[in-house]
Amino acid sequence: MMRLRFAPSPTGFVHVGNVRTALFNYLHSKKNNGIFVLRIEDTDVERSKKEYEINLVNDLKWIGIEWDEGPDIGGKFGPYRQSERVEIYTKYAQRLIDENKAYYCFCSKEELEKQKEEAMKQGNSPVYIEKCRDLDVEESNIRIKKGEKAAVRFKIPRNIYVEFKDIIRGNIKFDSNLLIDPVILRSSGIPAYNFSVVIDDSIMKINLVIRGEDHLSNTARQILTYKSLKIEPPEFAHLSMVMGPDNTKLSKRHGSTSISQFREDGYLPQALFNYLALLGWSPDNGKEILLKQELISAFDLNKVSKSSAIFDYKKLQWVNREHIRLINDEELGNVMTPFLEKRGIKFNPEKENFKWIGQASKVLCNYNHLLTEISEGFKEFISINYSKDLIKKTKDCETSIKVISMFFKEISVLDSPIEFSKVAEILRRIQAQTKIKGKELYHPLRIALTGKESGIELKDYIPTIERGSVLNIEPCVKNIKYRLIAFLK
Repeated sequence: MMRLRFAPSPTGFVHVGNVRTALFNYLHSKKNNGIFVLRIEDTDVERSKKEYEINLVNDLKWIGIEWDEGPDIGGKFGPYRQSERVEIYTKYAQRLIDENKAYYCFCSKEELEKQKEEAMKQGNSPVYIEKCRDLDVEESNIRIKKGEKAAVRFKIPRNIYVEFKDIIRGNIKFDSNLLIDPVILRSSGIPAYNFSVVIDDSIMKINLVIRGEDHLSNTARQILTYKSLKIEPPEFAHLSMVMGPDNTKLSKRHGSTSISQFREDGYLPQALFNYLALLGWSPDNGKEILLKQELISAFDLNKVSKSSAIFDYKKLQWVNREHIRLINDEELGNVMTPFLEKRGIKFNPEKENFKWIGQASKVLCNYNHLLTEISEGFKEFISINYSKDLIKKTKDCETSIKVISMFFKEISVLDSPIEFSKVAEILRRIQAQTKIKGKELYHPLRIALTGKESGIELKDYIPTIERGSVLNIEPCVKNIKYRLIAFLK
């Protein structure tokens, strides 16, 4: 059975690049009826925080990524936090030491810094010079027994090439002489990334690793570690980096980058799920708006591009609007409610109210892309701020006041809610009687009803406020009769 994993470090908020990696693992595992594992790599003691892990789990669940095994639900290969697996790493490190495939490094931080400085002065790369690689094993063991602190380094085999086939990038080859001996256990006993990930992936039976291309050199070190432990390495697929619109690494200067921020900005989780899935991959049919199950069915790891993926904020906004249009009215009303409440707009929790909120939101999404923008747009339906100058200008125009007065006379005898078809019929009669048409006919009515010279089309605006005016909504949505009375008085 195919087993994949996403193994983030809880050292900050979840970046969209990391979530794209999680998403590709998730899609591939579900497409192939495999198992998707969440593992928390929290061995960076100084930077890892429980609150970041909680946020990470919540963000992944919010966007729609679920796992089959993980720290919150368990599984037969747990625990799923590296901080709870230190004894396992120590055992494997000792095995490598005993087989002369790893060694104790007694160099202090100060010594290592000095080595780097000397190398840089000589124009060389600031790397470890392997001072302790050939220390006498028995002597090293005696120093350890006496309580001397030491890290453990993996002994990179020399004069060989590390080769592997990457599913996305093809054949990869590294010269082992260019790789320094990595620390596998720090002097504190805490494992280093390149070691713990090998042990965990092996024990958890991960047979495909999908991760970012920044791990390519790590993969070479890890394959050597697998071989030294006589463990078959998994397959690898390295995704391209996610870049900003200017083709530099995506960062905060481009806009939102964390999942929590996109959530606050008013993106739907299904829209972000959809968009991230298309960063570096697209379905054969070229379709761009897809739901989760469609993405699972269509996903093909073999067709993921090795070119950098460009994060296009405008495209994401468009995708968000298209997903807003797909949601049923009542569900959208529920989604919109928290955003409206932040603006002080509260509604009685009744089904018909939520449906109206959803319908009104779909009208507003023709002009806005984000839920935050749509919630701001609700003031169009709830309140009118007439400009004195605009009222005077409209009332001083004989044609304008004639149209408004005739229209009000016709609708004043009608019961609410008034359908737009009835409004259109009344306007046709006014046109036939007065020969007033086009902008001179519609513009005065727009000003009287909305207090603005431009905005939402009346064919959408009027039905929305008419439906809202008969619901149990606070603040009250005023119907077109009320608005015309307020304008004419």
